[in-house]
Amino acid sequence: MTKFKAAIIGGGHIAEQNHIPALKTLSDRVEIIAICGRDLEKTKLLTAKYGIPHAFDQPDEMYAAAAPDIIINATANNLHYPFTIQALNNNCHVLCEKPPALHADQAREMADLASSKNKVLAYNFQLRQTPEYALLSRLKQEGQLGQIYHIKAHFLRRRGIPGWGNFTNKEIQGGGALMDLGVHVLDLALGLLDYPIPAKVLANTYDYIGKKGGKGLMGTWDPATFEVEDACFAHLSFADNASIMLSAAFALNTKLEKSVNLEVFGTRGGATLHPPALYTDMGDELTDMHFNHLEETDIQLKNTMAFLDACEGKPSNICQAEEGAILQGIVERIYNSADKGGRE
Repeated sequence: MTKFKAAIIGGGHIAEQNHIPALKTLSDRVEIIAICGRDLEKTKLLTAKYGIPHAFDQPDEMYAAAAPDIIINATANNLHYPFTIQALNNNCHVLCEKPPALHADQAREMADLASSKNKVLAYNFQLRQTPEYALLSRLKQEGQLGQIYHIKAHFLRRRGIPGWGNFTNKEIQGGGALMDLGVHVLDLALGLLDYPIPAKVLANTYDYIGKKGGKGLMGTWDPATFEVEDACFAHLSFADNASIMLSAAFALNTKLEKSVNLEVFGTRGGATLHPPALYTDMGDELTDMHFNHLEETDIQLKNTMAFLDACEGKPSNICQAEEGAILQGIVERIYNSADKGGRE
């Protein structure tokens, strides 16, 4: 089998800590041939460190000289759309960091272009690859949950506003806790419902703690430059009467420093992501089943494997273009509802 030739756009922390190790581990299937970054000298140091042949600071030059098959888009949120469009127009498959884009129409254009080019466009929602989520998916497939009618999904930090990077810059990030954290658990919840489009979306966002400034688990942030929401709460209703309650927060006065969870409620049983457990009844007796020995896994590696499977035309559970477009449409509706004070 011919190896894919992969290039990474964006030479920052995510590329070095997540994507390069995963691609290197899968060297029998893919070869990293180039990195394209804003600072050419830093990019050259990165390519030299990992034995990658080419460094560029101009994507056009990279496509002409290196001719990659795959692009890993590890740029800031506001660059997901332009660099993904460029990659697809250069006939590359694309694995893009989350969220898909800043706006729903951009994500839709990206999905339509990928379809017209017959290329895979996928998004790096790694939590799909956790053993806990695999368990929930299996319980659903086995019918042990019955019809799922409500999911509570949350990704919360008590004081976790990033004091570095662009996380509080709305122009670059597009939003705050929802864009950075909430999209992960929203993707998981939608996946358990087979990714429907909501009939109604109602939401509220807040910035009380962010606007006060302070120091938390991820450094000190400046209230004068805090432009995004520190908390978001949304209710999604679907045509079949199913619903999702979504909560995302950089900073919230809650008990735990960090909490990521799904609570799933079905007609035959309920389940939680953490702890991984099934709650049901047998013979009119309440029954709890706990799954305490799930095998640990490298979720970035598994997500990259799933991406390569999709590129090879194999079955894959990775978040692909159409689901990304649906998710971005929901995110936009959440923000629009919040702007209207919780109305749609």
